[in-house]
Amino acid sequence: MPRLDAVNEQSEPPAVKVEAQADSGRTTAPRARLLQTLVHDLLTVERDPLPRMSRPRWLARLPHAVVIYAAVFFGFLTAQQMGEHYDDYGGIPLLAALLTGTSIVLAMFRPIGGWWFGLLAAGVAAWSIRDNVGPGQTWPWMPSGLLAFALVLLLVALRVPPRVTVAAIAVPIALTGLAELLLKPEHSQSSVLAALLVFGFVGLLGYALRATRLARGKLVEQETLTEEERAQRTLLEERNRIARELHDVVAHHMSVISIQAQVAPHLVENPSEELKENLAGIRENALEALTELRRVLGVLRSEQPDDPANPHHPQPTLAELDGLVDNVRSAGLAVTTEIAGIRRPLTPGVELTAYRIVQEALSNCLRHAPGSRVEVGIAYGPRELHLCIANSAPTRPAPPSHGAGHGLLGMRERAGMLGGELAAGPRPGGGYEVSAVLPMDPETKKD
Repeated sequence: MPRLDAVNEQSEPPAVKVEAQADSGRTTAPRARLLQTLVHDLLTVERDPLPRMSRPRWLARLPHAVVIYAAVFFGFLTAQQMGEHYDDYGGIPLLAALLTGTSIVLAMFRPIGGWWFGLLAAGVAAWSIRDNVGPGQTWPWMPSGLLAFALVLLLVALRVPPRVTVAAIAVPIALTGLAELLLKPEHSQSSVLAALLVFGFVGLLGYALRATRLARGKLVEQETLTEEERAQRTLLEERNRIARELHDVVAHHMSVISIQAQVAPHLVENPSEELKENLAGIRENALEALTELRRVLGVLRSEQPDDPANPHHPQPTLAELDGLVDNVRSAGLAVTTEIAGIRRPLTPGVELTAYRIVQEALSNCLRHAPGSRVEVGIAYGPRELHLCIANSAPTRPAPPSHGAGHGLLGMRERAGMLGGELAAGPRPGGGYEVSAVLPMDPETKKD
């Protein structure tokens, strides 16, 4: 009678064995890849300089100066301890001191390279003092060597991923335990526990500082992206506002064309049928264009139903500038106006753009320069309209701003839409100035 386990082995389907082998392969494969990656990271001595301090700028290189000072200090301390405490003099202690200082300096620029130099320095020092270790003295780490290598580990942990930091700590701990197990001098004290505590603490500290630096960098990057998105959103809002206002202007002219085409036959005695048909076609096309315009652009108004620019309010022009200035004066701002040239009506788009630029500039003065004196200048040239809104330095602190308004982005967008230019900036004597040049007859941009 066959044994039960033999029967089970024979009755087990081949597919089950294949799946078990596959699962075992899938389990060991990630471990092998992780080990391969760690070995590769520990053998890569690529350049990775220690970051400078961002603020204050005159102390940007302070960390580097401190590290160089520490390298010189630990180099001398290593040679001194090997000579005074372990009675080891000659060329080997000098070599160990040189390797110790070099490992710290090198770790500033190539952290893994400095780590290897630190291991080499520790190995040279341990080999040199092994025969001179007395009762109560630590081996293979001397106190100075332990602290010097801890500094190297800190510089490594500041620049490498956490898995590399763990490996960089585990390797010297394992080598320390192996050295004490095989080569520990008689009467010497163990340094494994001290190395484990010091290196572990330094590794956690370096990881925390690195995480803080990366988080701060991501925060700065996110703030930059947020500012760009806010500027883009502001630009889109202003374009929507311009589209709503232009909708009103175009709709007004199309309505006038439709009414004129309807009234024209009654102004002529015995109009011909061809004239009536042409005028009726003009009116029909105008009404159709007006319907399409309202269908396409009218949806923009539904986003802000409370906007003052609605079908029941005509778009403002420079003729209403006095009312705008009076409102600003009533808010506590001293405003003076000056108009040069022959004042004349302009195209609706230029009138509306000029009014909005002056309106936005005065609003900025109210928000950012309370108590200042504002001068509004308008000059009618032969072909261009010049605007200048300048304010003096504020006499009271400005209240905190609640979000971003349309501001300069909107004014530049309006001026650029007509082919004009707008400039803004602080004045030499204090205050701020906004100036714009708008063409009297904007040319239609052709694709």
